[in-house]
Amino acid sequence: MKNIEPTLAKAEVNGLSNCRTGLFYEDVICGLSSAPKFLSSMYFYDANGDKLFQELMNCEEYYPTNCELEIFSEKTAEICNAIIGAGDAFELIELGAGDATKSAYLLKYLLEQGADFSYLPIDISSNVISYLNITLPVTLPGLQMTGLNGEYFDMLTKAASISNKRKVVMFLGSNVGNMPVDVAEKFCQDVRNHLSPGDMLLIGVDLKKNPKTVLAAYNDKEGITKRFNLNLLERINRELNANFDINQFEHYPTYDPETGACKSYLVSLIDQDVRINGMETIHFEKDEYIFMEISQKFTVEQVNQMAVKASFKPVGHFFDSKHWFTDAIWVAE
Repeated sequence: MKNIEPTLAKAEVNGLSNCRTGLFYEDVICGLSSAPKFLSSMYFYDANGDKLFQELMNCEEYYPTNCELEIFSEKTAEICNAIIGAGDAFELIELGAGDATKSAYLLKYLLEQGADFSYLPIDISSNVISYLNITLPVTLPGLQMTGLNGEYFDMLTKAASISNKRKVVMFLGSNVGNMPVDVAEKFCQDVRNHLSPGDMLLIGVDLKKNPKTVLAAYNDKEGITKRFNLNLLERINRELNANFDINQFEHYPTYDPETGACKSYLVSLIDQDVRINGMETIHFEKDEYIFMEISQKFTVEQVNQMAVKASFKPVGHFFDSKHWFTDAIWVAE
């Protein structure tokens, strides 16, 4: 697995908590029975979805991953020095660790500096945690690591019970942008509620930029984003015995530079009925849409305001060379 951005367990990804059961069938039926229809982006990442997202991150137009990777690879020392602080022992906790490609730069540098820390990757995927447990001790000898498999806040509670060391939480990949602004603010407040004064949050955020650049990242010329979104319908077909005709849905992305909301939809090209699990019939009018995901973009000022609203103090920003992305450091007050 490479460069897989984490999904958001219990983060109300689409901002519609009334369908947040965590059960695929129930969430799909609830979303497609709503007005307007929606599907939760937390279900994008089956095996084929993971593969498609890897392809997306390697395509010319999709900039966020490369921007953040540039930050971690070229500003490793600066980030680590901010994390180390006065040199006291700490736990480095990563929400949605994936394959730890970005954080590996920090882990290696911290080990070289003799920092007193342990690494606690959190991921909802047991496969991810197993992968990290096998690979990281080999690639990073001497790393003290405890993998935590489960939902973010459950595992943050568990991490707090492991020791009373200072906590440095990482939430990378602009995954905070996969939530509407109000939900993102609440998520950050919930993270703060699991921390103590002086603990840190290192958060990756995609910034507002030329609207054409943003829209192209979610409407690439190779059609990878389109296939990524349609794959969720194919997953419903496979796992829930549905009969979506993929050719009768069109991928439609939008970006509003004023609000910073980049949204993806699937639009029905005809009047049609879809059967799910032989039990439910979902009717689509011609041109009716399914809301698939949001990728929110922020200004630096908005990032700082979000920190303050969540009872953090914004203390620093690390930017890529184009200033398209920031990894911000917040300290819990």
